[in-house]
Amino acid sequence: MSVICSLYWILTSHSDLMCQRNAMTITSKEAIVLDTTAPSCNALSRKTTKSAPYGFWFITLAGRNHLLLILATGITRLRKEWNYKSSYISSRDNISNRSLQADTEGGSVYFGVFVYSYTELEEATHNLILLKNWEMEVLALYTMDGREVAVKRLYKHNYKRVRQCMNEIQILTSLSHPNLVTLYGCTSHLSRELLLVYEYIPNGTVADHLHGDRANVGSLTWPIRMNIAIDTASALAYLHASDIIHRDIKTNNILLDNNFCVKVADFGLSRLFPNDVTHISTTPQGTPGYVDPEYRQFYQLTDKSDVYSFGVVLVELISSMPAVDITRHRQEINLAYLAINRIQNRTLDELVDPTLGFKLDSSIERMITSVAEVAFRCLQLEKEMRPTMDEVLGALKDIKQYKNENTGERIDKGH
Repeated sequence: MSVICSLYWILTSHSDLMCQRNAMTITSKEAIVLDTTAPSCNALSRKTTKSAPYGFWFITLAGRNHLLLILATGITRLRKEWNYKSSYISSRDNISNRSLQADTEGGSVYFGVFVYSYTELEEATHNLILLKNWEMEVLALYTMDGREVAVKRLYKHNYKRVRQCMNEIQILTSLSHPNLVTLYGCTSHLSRELLLVYEYIPNGTVADHLHGDRANVGSLTWPIRMNIAIDTASALAYLHASDIIHRDIKTNNILLDNNFCVKVADFGLSRLFPNDVTHISTTPQGTPGYVDPEYRQFYQLTDKSDVYSFGVVLVELISSMPAVDITRHRQEINLAYLAINRIQNRTLDELVDPTLGFKLDSSIERMITSVAEVAFRCLQLEKEMRPTMDEVLGALKDIKQYKNENTGERIDKGH
């Protein structure tokens, strides 16, 4: 409270000083009058008049009230964040005195998932690093019950990361879909590290196979890519039907098993989206190259934001190019802009991965062209022009049913 009072004193004093400084410039023949376009006492205009400076005192009060409103808003936000930080810090401060309790909590249940003790996971064998970056690493290991799992270890153990973990746990425990990754459990919030335990998906990500370490010519044939698109669209349509926006759809978050079946992962940024609202006002988050331009500009998150991101994924499946590549021409660094340009100029062949047989097989050319048209609709700048994920899923399933023009057989026969 003393900090708040100090802030109030500083701001109100600053307001008085600024207005007094402006008042010193008033001559006996001039008076200050209110500039109705200005928000504070600094935006003043001079007019020659013999009236007393009543406008000056009005502006002083207006400036002070404006500052007080800003102060009140800031205090409300800081209080919410401070409460969250305080609860987090408090729990972390208790760890040293409750280390035994942290391990004995193994076996309990949190939001419907099993709580592992940190010791159990630490002593597990088969420490194979699947993914490592600046904020986390994912390990493959065997738990004590003999089940192979993937464990996500988060480096930044702060209140924001705790909140994202809790968000992911709450969302995944409320969902069940064959194309969503399964969460087996987690460590206690009193544990020395945040660990989330998932089913182990052994075949890497779609990004790995398109333009990463697992990219091999011919490994992802067009039928496989078509099924990846449908599986991912099915998962997103299910999420939207469950009033959830993923908010970080990208090929790095689409896992593949050994049969190239999709498992959508990473729900740390996901948000509940009640069906009685048009949008959620929130600070844009996500991955560059995939973020909905309207969301980025107007801070309004909708289910169509996921549709835009999925449009980028479709273009990656067609082209085998990454969503962002600074080695490309300046106007083509962003894959979405590159794709829109090629489709509008009817030069789709310059976008398509040549190994897919686009120029050799007219049936595959027809399918890829149709998928490109779906991607183009998803990438519209105005969200009202984009289809829903249900519509996207229906269109992709129809494209999958295309017949070979020569044999009459289905082109895409599955994985």
